[in-house]
Amino acid sequence: MIRNPTPKVVSLVTSALLSFCIGVFTLIATDFNWSDSILIFVTSLILSYLLIYYALEYFIYRKIKLIYKTIHSLKTQKYNSVNKIFKNSDWDSDPISEVNQEVITWAKDKKDEIDHLKKLADFRKEFIGNVSHELKTPIFNIQGYIHTLIDGALEDPEVNMKFLKKAARSADRLCDLVEDLISISQLEAGELHMEYERFDINALVKDVYEQLEYRSKERGISLTIKDGCNQPFFVYADKYRIRQVIVNLVVNSIKYGKEAGVTTSAYYDMDENILIEISDNGDGIEQEHLPRLFERFYRVDKSRSRDAGGTGLGLAIVKHIIEAHNQVINVRSKVGIGSTFAFTLKKAQPGDKITTFMF
Repeated sequence: MIRNPTPKVVSLVTSALLSFCIGVFTLIATDFNWSDSILIFVTSLILSYLLIYYALEYFIYRKIKLIYKTIHSLKTQKYNSVNKIFKNSDWDSDPISEVNQEVITWAKDKKDEIDHLKKLADFRKEFIGNVSHELKTPIFNIQGYIHTLIDGALEDPEVNMKFLKKAARSADRLCDLVEDLISISQLEAGELHMEYERFDINALVKDVYEQLEYRSKERGISLTIKDGCNQPFFVYADKYRIRQVIVNLVVNSIKYGKEAGVTTSAYYDMDENILIEISDNGDGIEQEHLPRLFERFYRVDKSRSRDAGGTGLGLAIVKHIIEAHNQVINVRSKVGIGSTFAFTLKKAQPGDKITTFMF
């Protein structure tokens, strides 16, 4: 059996069978007159081949080719590309097999697209719910404090300042949340201006350590540099944005590290890049949470995370900033041992100057 026959093959085989039958019938009818029978056989073969080929080409295969082109153009959305492909259609090829394969591929692509859209829809619903929940808490707190003051607590000097400070803290948290939402929107929309410059990442980490020293002492956490790493490591990146990254990671290690623990920074020369690691010896994170850790508003322990403050957007912003540098960030963690966040930055070259990019 011929697999995936072309129009010419189908026409030839069909006309040959038909002509053979006509030839045999003519041979019998003319008392085995071979010359007449052969003439009729050849004539019928040629005529039937032309008629069948014409019928297949113009009434069947051209319609199949049209379907094929339509599917292909829907897939690529590039009319010029489609014209180029079908400008000189080769009818010796197998259009039915091509259409079959194209339909299978198209159906798979559509299924993948639908699955992706469903995931985006679920993510959007979850995001809206999370934003509403995060906004609700500080707004309700501010509302409660203000109404309490209006109802008479404003006249009580022991209560009014206490409630005003609490309202101010809730307002600050609300402001932080809005600023983080604006930042992540800009990052995702590609509206972020990046100003690359050459700087020492070790010096920047030490500067962040000094900024957060008071906060770390409250929990008895030591901020250290790994042995052998306390030396200049020059990178080429946006210093302001990388400061945001380091502040966020160090603050997280202080929040979730164990009391009287240690936060350690380390740097490694990776040929074209510098690998930066920030580790703690806290409780660690279960493996099931690690794939979603950089999602917006994702919290491993929702009650504890909210009590510790923060907007739930810090790690999502960190990930976007690192990816805007065309670099990667990852996390590894073991329960009871601690967590390590690691990201790469491009190693600085002697001739690097301040350069502005937009992402």
